[in-house]
Amino acid sequence: MTKFINADICVIGAGSAGLSIAAGASQMGARTVLVERGRMGGDCLNYGCVPSKALLAAAKAANAHRRARRMGVGGAAPEIDFQAVHDHVRGVIESIAPQDSVERFEAMGVTVVRAGARFTGPREVEAGDTRIRARRFVVATGSLPMVPPIPGLDALPYLTNETVFDLSELPGHLIVVGGGPIGCELGQAFRRLGARVSLLEMASILPKDDPELVDILRTKLREDGVEILEGARVASVEGSGVEGSGVEGSNRAVAVTVERDGETQRLSGSTLLIVAGRRPAVDDLDLQAAGIEFDRGGVKVDARLRTTNRRVYAAGDVVGGYQFTHMAGHHASVVIKNALFRVPAKVETRAVPWVTYTDPELAHVGLSEEAARRTHGRIRVLRWPFAENDRARAERRTDGLVKVVATPRGRILGASILGAHAGESIQPWILAISRRIGLSAMAGTIAPYPTLGEASKRAAASFYAEKMFSERTKRLVRLLLRLG
Repeated sequence: MTKFINADICVIGAGSAGLSIAAGASQMGARTVLVERGRMGGDCLNYGCVPSKALLAAAKAANAHRRARRMGVGGAAPEIDFQAVHDHVRGVIESIAPQDSVERFEAMGVTVVRAGARFTGPREVEAGDTRIRARRFVVATGSLPMVPPIPGLDALPYLTNETVFDLSELPGHLIVVGGGPIGCELGQAFRRLGARVSLLEMASILPKDDPELVDILRTKLREDGVEILEGARVASVEGSGVEGSGVEGSNRAVAVTVERDGETQRLSGSTLLIVAGRRPAVDDLDLQAAGIEFDRGGVKVDARLRTTNRRVYAAGDVVGGYQFTHMAGHHASVVIKNALFRVPAKVETRAVPWVTYTDPELAHVGLSEEAARRTHGRIRVLRWPFAENDRARAERRTDGLVKVVATPRGRILGASILGAHAGESIQPWILAISRRIGLSAMAGTIAPYPTLGEASKRAAASFYAEKMFSERTKRLVRLLLRLG
């Protein structure tokens, strides 16, 4: 028999955005329904941020073992037990999973429906044998791996970010299609864990980041042994006819035909990983029945995250744009303010940070140098290399730099950092841009010594170096000294 539920708010999707909205709404007194057909926690917990960072931690541990001899600590090469690495990744997921579980949300008062949802009208959703009528709906179904139409791919086993963390055997030769953040992170991680890795990118790796810093990172990846082929179009894939470890459950190795610089190249590997982008997860939702417009980029929303059906909001990856867990959290706060409190809050994108968790890390917030020149014309570009930072020297991690773009009057427009723990070091710049704190305040901050964060203070202070040490300043100092 069909079950009917009347609610104040119904959230479709139990990923980062959906969970935050459901938890907030229920704890604020709204009758809340959460609908999820897959794993609670969504992409971030099960296929994205959490497992990837756990794998990266294992890879960094292996690399630290190799680097230890530079600091007088001897030892043989690290022994990699990839089954144990797999178990470590799964263990991290399992340790966090209770925070996103059905039991926890039901204890908050949320009604959780485990089924796929589809709209049957502007104010009603059907999920399994349940019909839900609500004052407000939120579509927070996230995104899915985009698989390009490569000839031959449908006849071969391949991995995506949703299946790569199920591997319990180390691939012999991993071929990665896609040179974005996920491809670079996983490519370096598997290489450091002992696999041969080829990274294929149609354009340039990490195209959204500062080219100057990407050049340094590209060199580091190659020093680690990652084979990087840029400007490489994958023309076709096929079984190589060679017995190999391949994707688990198959001993068919893969051959990839690549067109590059007018020439054709053939790569043979054991395992194929496709990380060529994401697409919004809107399949089977019947959004048209609710009057909700969408396209290939995602559900169409205004600055308040309202869809074309004003009773329905959308949040997280499903709206396209910045597809980050922290952005999903920001979306959740905007939806809560609008849907529950009628506060016309809008999405803020001026200071959205992102981090690529390679080693060294690459972090960014605000405008790039190119965008700043295009928007503001005259700008100042400030740099401070980690080779001149004492903490980086002590740890022998001197690759990279802090790079800041500002107006000639000292207004901070953007910052990029390539270096160890760049994701942590970027945070003062996020605050500065979001709260319009100028370079003078950053330069005047007392930074603890020795820290990597001191490089940010040095970069900010360099804005004033030319004026501080000019001939005019020297004349002024000599005059003041003569006056006693």
